[in-house]
Amino acid sequence: MINSKKTLLALATAAALVGSYNVQADDGFQLSEKLAVTGFIDMSFSNVDTDGTDSTSSSGLDQFELDFLYTFSDKLSAQVDIEYQDGAADEVDLEQAFITYAVNDAVTVKAGRFLSYSGWETEEPTGLFQFSGTGYAPIFYGYYQQGVSVMYSGDGYALAASAITDLDDPEERDSEHMATEFMAAIMPTDEITVKGFYLNDKIDGTDEDKEKINVWASYASGPLTLAAEYNDAENSYALGTESDGYLLMANYAFESFGLTLRYHEWEVEDAASGATVEEMNGITIAPSFALSENLLVVVEYRMDENEVTGADTDTFSVEALVTF
Repeated sequence: MINSKKTLLALATAAALVGSYNVQADDGFQLSEKLAVTGFIDMSFSNVDTDGTDSTSSSGLDQFELDFLYTFSDKLSAQVDIEYQDGAADEVDLEQAFITYAVNDAVTVKAGRFLSYSGWETEEPTGLFQFSGTGYAPIFYGYYQQGVSVMYSGDGYALAASAITDLDDPEERDSEHMATEFMAAIMPTDEITVKGFYLNDKIDGTDEDKEKINVWASYASGPLTLAAEYNDAENSYALGTESDGYLLMANYAFESFGLTLRYHEWEVEDAASGATVEEMNGITIAPSFALSENLLVVVEYRMDENEVTGADTDTFSVEALVTF
């Protein structure tokens, strides 16, 4: 996807407008000629106010990550990401570890544990245009996966196919029934990107498949980035359910300031009865401030509406994100 918070820090450093902004700083640490380390520290304060309940506040370190990048040659490289994430079952975890081999200038093969290609919004905070994700990623996106992926990159387009042990479980090792992920992308101009994904996985103990379809398009020109995403899924939320959802996003980046507006919505239905299981929508407003080359502060207001319970939730957050 198009980088988000990283470019805003680059803008603050270069004092020039170059479009969308993303924080994953590219300098890192060059430990040797072949080994480099990058990473980030993410912390936040949030206040959540839901109708009918007392408001709650929380603050602290959300995530710390180190990414080790080793280049063996112009054809072979490896990446290992280690993270601490507050509240996770295993707070210190091997997030991903994979090797990439360039068969030629067009074809690359990746093997190991790696993140799904799918989804406009990234798994890491460094790839988001705002503080929070929509919340629907587990329903419609793939997650960290184990397997093999092949990508072909042509002039203005790309194709990828992955054979993986599970769409959502990075520790799954059973390869009797492999899941699959396919990607097709077109980039007709420097400003426009369109990507489509199809993910399929057999559900153990049943004759049913879990299916996810994710399509997104973006337009990035100068300081302006626009994006739209549509999702459809079967048996992803739970067995016997059908889901769909979408988002619309606009971002404008100044030299050291950015503003993101986002609307998202999703619905889950029982496939047999048609009854609504879950229906959510939300509006997000998030100004961002690059205080230095490596420090970004995001202030976010988010209003979510639960159509099933009728409850509204207002969330105010402040994020400090340091990248290196």
